[in-house]
Amino acid sequence: MTVYQNILITGGAGFVGSNTAISFKRDLENTRVTVLDNLKRRGTELALTRLADHGVEFFHGDIRNPEAISQAGAFDLLIECSAEPSVHAGYDSSPAYLVNTNLTGTTHCLEMARKNNADIVFLSTSRVYPIQPLRDLPLTEQNGRLEIGQDQSGTGWSPAGISEAFPLNGPRSLYGATKLASELLLTEYTQMYGIRSIINRCGVLTGPWQMGKVDQGFMVLWAARHLYGGSLAYLGFGGTGCQVRDILHVTDLYRLLKMQLAQISSLSGQIFNVGGGRKISVSLNELTQMCKQHSSSHLNIACKPETRDADIPWYITDTQAVSDATAWQPQHSVEATVEEIFAWLTDHRNQLEPILGS
Repeated sequence: MTVYQNILITGGAGFVGSNTAISFKRDLENTRVTVLDNLKRRGTELALTRLADHGVEFFHGDIRNPEAISQAGAFDLLIECSAEPSVHAGYDSSPAYLVNTNLTGTTHCLEMARKNNADIVFLSTSRVYPIQPLRDLPLTEQNGRLEIGQDQSGTGWSPAGISEAFPLNGPRSLYGATKLASELLLTEYTQMYGIRSIINRCGVLTGPWQMGKVDQGFMVLWAARHLYGGSLAYLGFGGTGCQVRDILHVTDLYRLLKMQLAQISSLSGQIFNVGGGRKISVSLNELTQMCKQHSSSHLNIACKPETRDADIPWYITDTQAVSDATAWQPQHSVEATVEEIFAWLTDHRNQLEPILGS
């Protein structure tokens, strides 16, 4: 990996940012690792002690303010993790914070990276792909989950998942639109200013220290409600709980970042779909059964059949491109990840139950 002297991670007190910062500092002892975060999301304050204990510097600031980024100091690598992460943001309220953070804020980050001549890894999202084409996939219910037939495929989709070739035409939510627009801006910065950059379109990221909510972090939310008590519901698509996502443990994401940065000159300008893939996917039905086994709890899961505007029934990441480019493969199975989440929820119950309980 390129020897970086100063790494800046925006959104660095969040789940992905804090875990990534701690891992970089552990592996690069002589590198200054700095995180910038506005601490808007409840639970991010818990990351501050962890970051300090591992020698990571923290700056309380907001990427909507370019001076805040500047005050964090010079850097030669930017990991851009900051975001309003909810795909439902803006549907029932003003989209101002969403747009100002995910687009304007990212523009400020890119400009500061240009001034520092820094490399960039931009963590984008699978939600850049439009909603209706994903809903139109030929899905059938099989053993409590939705599936695509083994003999069916189309442009950018197959039983292996959604690839980078999936068409981008159509609405995708303001969240997805701001992330896609940021991708386009980064592509132009890369070409115009010679910045080395990589874009990772991440699916569902999970693991300990994620403050899960209904719209972002469902793995942790599901486990926490089974352990601490509270209500859960199968939302949309008939309320059957058959919708499917692949998941990626945050440690597997960090392993990929290290591999990508080791060859950033050859990978610069490329876009990758990043997730657990077909082998590391789960339906809500299947997740419920796993949580019951770990908690001995039998929650009555409510059924709410109406589908919300931004919801999709099935998304599995086709990881062929990123695997071909780096030889990376995710290692944490669904079962191992669920077990680790439950151990974390149990060990830190006093801290976490007020945040993740009912």
